[in-house]
Amino acid sequence: MPDWLKKTGKFLVDCIELYVPILTFSTLFVSFVIQIFARKFFKPLIWPEELSLICFVWTALLGGLYSKRMGTQVAFTMLYDAAKPETKRIMRIVGNALLLIAFAIILVPSWNYVQFMAYKKSDALRIPMNIAYFPFVVYLVDMIVRLALEIVKEFTTPEAPGGAE
Repeated sequence: MPDWLKKTGKFLVDCIELYVPILTFSTLFVSFVIQIFARKFFKPLIWPEELSLICFVWTALLGGLYSKRMGTQVAFTMLYDAAKPETKRIMRIVGNALLLIAFAIILVPSWNYVQFMAYKKSDALRIPMNIAYFPFVVYLVDMIVRLALEIVKEFTTPEAPGGAE
């Protein structure tokens, strides 16, 4: 694969997983502060709350993708940590395969629902709701690709000598 293609792909993934969540979190924070300021000194506003909710969905889903990439998501691994290296490998493959299957099953219905929600607009800002829900589809596609790559990596990476990880 050409180097420029790798760099372009990494930049696009960074945009989705890093820069968009930074932008949406910043927007969420500013609209939240505006909302508090307006309630304290003027009359309550509806649009900052609506914008905050939409930005929260975008931040949580797309930021979660970055967390997955960096391996910093929360995991409860008591059983996994106690297992032997070969058992750990099987657990990773089975776990990733189950998630991959679940995400693949819900991808098309989720896409259809997001498209369906284009008719509905938010109350205050009149933003089409398919825009608000679109990050879920991006999340699913990104996770499907990542899980598939992790499964392939498990099968193509040779076992460490002596069963060490």
